[in-house]
Amino acid sequence: MKYKILIVDDHWVVREGLKLVIETNDSYEVVGEAEEGETALALVEELRPDVILMDLYMPHMSGLETMKALKEKQNKTPIIILTTYNEDDLMIQGLSLGAKGYLLKDTSRENLFRTIESALRGETLLQPEITARVFANTSKKESEREQREDTSILTEKEILILQSVARGLRSKEIAFDMGISERTVKAHLTNIYNKLGVDSRSEAVAVSLERGILHL
Repeated sequence: MKYKILIVDDHWVVREGLKLVIETNDSYEVVGEAEEGETALALVEELRPDVILMDLYMPHMSGLETMKALKEKQNKTPIIILTTYNEDDLMIQGLSLGAKGYLLKDTSRENLFRTIESALRGETLLQPEITARVFANTSKKESEREQREDTSILTEKEILILQSVARGLRSKEIAFDMGISERTVKAHLTNIYNKLGVDSRSEAVAVSLERGILHL
């Protein structure tokens, strides 16, 4: 059985390029394409894709508006953000809406399939090089308001774990680096989610960036 992929991007060249790469793998099939959000919403209902590759900036109905609409409908289809080098703010908003990862539009074939595979497993894969850029961008835009209250929400160990998540490490890798069990890492992540009021790794990173909890 092939996994069904829906590509949502207003650029034909991007859609065709992704389609050509994806269909080199027998495990996946591109079942639909959309140029904007309203068409995408209809195709999600009709085609029931396993993963959605979603551009953020599109005419008529943007990727973020589409993600909000899917969330309101309680649609759980994993979404991977397609992004460029100048969309850091949009990317953070997309992650806060629960995206399972993000890819540069000129990403490698290996990164594309690794991110899709993680999304299918219900995991979030954050590319370290992109996350580092988001960190830098957020640091520049931080206001001078007091951050102590937000920072004190998490313990020192929880912040270390969240920093590792932001670098793209998985629970098993974090456990090895910190000398603790994978179960303990997952327990800490649950505490982090509860404290921040989120449901996923991507949301935790996004909220922490917005609040100034994470720094370079």
